[in-house]
Amino acid sequence: MTGQAQETPVIEVRGLRSQFGDHVVHDDLELTVRQGEIVGLVGGSGSGKSVLLNTIIGLKEPEGGSVRVFGQDVTEATGRGAEQLERRWGVLFQSGALFSNLTVRENVEAPMREHTSLTPKEMEELADLKIALVGLRPDAGALKPAELSGGMRKRAALARALALDPELLFLDEPTAGLDPIGAGAFDELIRDLSDSLHLTVFMITHDLDSLYAITDRVAVIADKKVVAQAPVAELERSEHPWIREYFLGPRGRAAARTARTPSEA
Repeated sequence: MTGQAQETPVIEVRGLRSQFGDHVVHDDLELTVRQGEIVGLVGGSGSGKSVLLNTIIGLKEPEGGSVRVFGQDVTEATGRGAEQLERRWGVLFQSGALFSNLTVRENVEAPMREHTSLTPKEMEELADLKIALVGLRPDAGALKPAELSGGMRKRAALARALALDPELLFLDEPTAGLDPIGAGAFDELIRDLSDSLHLTVFMITHDLDSLYAITDRVAVIADKKVVAQAPVAELERSEHPWIREYFLGPRGRAAARTARTPSEA
C-alpha cells in the first residue's frame, strides 16, 4: 500500500476552474485516478462531465487550476511533448466518431498513419489484431461503419482507441444506445481489456449496471466539484442528496440487486 500511495497518479486534477463566459462549470474541482483502476464519472445533466473529459485530454484549456496526466501538465505540453503524451491515451467518444467513408480497418489504422512510421502491411496486421481483440469477427475490417450494428460500431471505435497500445483509456458513455445484453457484454470486454492490458480506464457513464459491474471507484460531480470519489458500496452510504437519489433510487437499487445476486447464489 505504501508503494501505491507514492505512485504518481495517472490523472491528477487540482483546483480546476472551468467556465464559458460568465457561466462557471467547475470551481475548485479535485480528481485523482490511480494506475490500473477503472473510475466512473457521474453527475447530473449540465454538471460538466464532458467538459472535464475535454479538459483532461487537452481539448479545452482550464480557466484555473492544473491538470496533470502521467505527471505532465497537459496545458504546458506542446509540440512533440504533446504528441508523445497523447499517444499514451486512447479515447472512445460517445458517438464512436468513426470516419464514415473508411472501412473499419482503415479507421483503426488512422492513428497509426498519423503517429507511427509503420509500413502498410504492418498497419494492416496490427489493425486486424485490434479488431480481433475487441471481439469483432475477421471480416468486419472490410465493412464501413454504416454496415455495422450499434454494438459493432462501439467495438470498432474501441479498436481504434487501442490502436497505439495506450496505457490510459477514456470512455464517453460507452454503453449508451446498447440493449442490456449488449451493454453487459461491452462492460465485460472493458474489464477484460483493463485486466489483460493493464489499462487505466476513466469513463463517463449514466449506466448504473456498468458502475456496479466494473468500476473500482466512482467520482461524483455536483455543486461544480467532485463531491465524492469512492467505491459504489461507500457511495450508497453517502448523505449527499444527489448521491442518495442516484444510487438509492429505484434504478440504483435494481442495479445493486443485479450486481449482488451472483455472489449470493
